[in-house]
Amino acid sequence: MRPGKTSGYFEATRAVRFLAARWPAAPRVGMVLGSGLGNALPKLRGAKSIPWSSIPGFPRPSVAGHGGVLDFGFWGDVPVAVLCGRVHLYEGYSPGEVVFPARVLALAGIRSLLATCAAGGIAARATPGSLMIFSDHLNFQGVNPLAGVHDPRWGARFVDMTRAYDPRLRLEALKAARSLRLKCFEGVYAAMLGPGYETPAEIRALKTLGAGAVGMSTVPEVMAVRQMRVRVLAVAVITNRAAGLSAKFLSHHEVLETGRAASQGLSRLIGAVAPLLAKDEG
Repeated sequence: MRPGKTSGYFEATRAVRFLAARWPAAPRVGMVLGSGLGNALPKLRGAKSIPWSSIPGFPRPSVAGHGGVLDFGFWGDVPVAVLCGRVHLYEGYSPGEVVFPARVLALAGIRSLLATCAAGGIAARATPGSLMIFSDHLNFQGVNPLAGVHDPRWGARFVDMTRAYDPRLRLEALKAARSLRLKCFEGVYAAMLGPGYETPAEIRALKTLGAGAVGMSTVPEVMAVRQMRVRVLAVAVITNRAAGLSAKFLSHHEVLETGRAASQGLSRLIGAVAPLLAKDEG
């Protein structure tokens, strides 16, 4: 049965058992690498790759730039699991299916999740190639993965999102970015359904609401793992100026190319914050 047809808990436990038989240790840190950001994967000791197609219950990405591979290895002495790619609501997947891989990592034992994505820049500082640390989000996708019949095994029915993005991790990430001389700022991410890009009028509205960048992902995974009491740090790679803010036409090709070019800076930032993600505080 597809995870989207039930709470997905039984299917998730099957996936955890499948992965536990192939991992030398339960992961403590999880990562999600978004569109074109596969090159940002840090070098992990004893790295092992597992295709999503072989993991029970995992969805199949259909969008270019989302490889659909789970990499496992060690960052120092810390076991890390990395989701290379993700699936999206606009692909036709249910909210439960979209968050299923992240929930599996949370059920497997991660204490922190680093979520990355490509995004269009709205704020003046959100220029192509820069990084935005999420301070908060606006969910305009029209759905919530916590809605529906409540399964208490995932966590509480009503989840406080006041600190969806861990304040200490945000602060340390900004400090690390400054030390590494990376173009990085903090801002609010607006999550839209897609797959069409926003209109200039929609971007003007989002700017009025305080959005610094816009994209089509990440927020469902954040809500799902926060329900499971996992700390979150989210980083967007700004791949283009949003609609109406430049003379360029928007294209997925540009998103992927800019994402790949900015992966080196993101990789350096990941390397700097990985030790903090492994700690139990927060």
